[in-house]
Amino acid sequence: MPDPAEGELRRPTSLGELFVAFTLLALQGFGGVIAVAQRELCERRRWLSAKDFVEMLANAQVLPGPNVCNLSLMIGDRFFGWRGALTALAGMVCAPLALMLFIAWGLGAAASSGLAQQLVRGALHGIAAVAAGQIIGTVLRLAVSLRGHVLGAGAGAALAAVAFALMTVARLPLLWVLLGLGGSAWLVTYALLRRRAAGTDAASPT
Repeated sequence: MPDPAEGELRRPTSLGELFVAFTLLALQGFGGVIAVAQRELCERRRWLSAKDFVEMLANAQVLPGPNVCNLSLMIGDRFFGWRGALTALAGMVCAPLALMLFIAWGLGAAASSGLAQQLVRGALHGIAAVAAGQIIGTVLRLAVSLRGHVLGAGAGAALAAVAFALMTVARLPLLWVLLGLGGSAWLVTYALLRRRAAGTDAASPT
């Protein structure tokens, strides 16, 4: 159910609009599409609320495969079923695939030039810095949608810090962090929701 505070949501009018939207989204995703997806899908096109986006992104993270491809499949299926899932995935991969093939051809042709190699390395370093900034900004925006979570803001921040430390300091694989830390958080959240539901039932008049 849409969050009233976030305004009225809409949906794509056709498979063509869905394909174009994900194609444009993919072409903006230098260093990763997730940083741009929240702004495009939630703020600009109003197809999803911030809460819906966070929930879908969490599922996409757990499932095997590229996160953004999983996300596109879920969003397409949400609006048009299996046809929408395939259309959104096609929009996500077709244009970048053609662009990367062209770039690969150009890099192969310029491989003998030392100047071209330096320019490419400099461009990649610059794009990496911009992508990191985009991801940090997206994380800060999405964190606002978790303010009503049953665990509370403090516990959510602590879980994020522990996950960051496990992956960067302990260098644990993402899969084990998701299964261990994510599974533990899921169990605690489930227990708290059950307790809240039991308290609500007990307080309601019979």
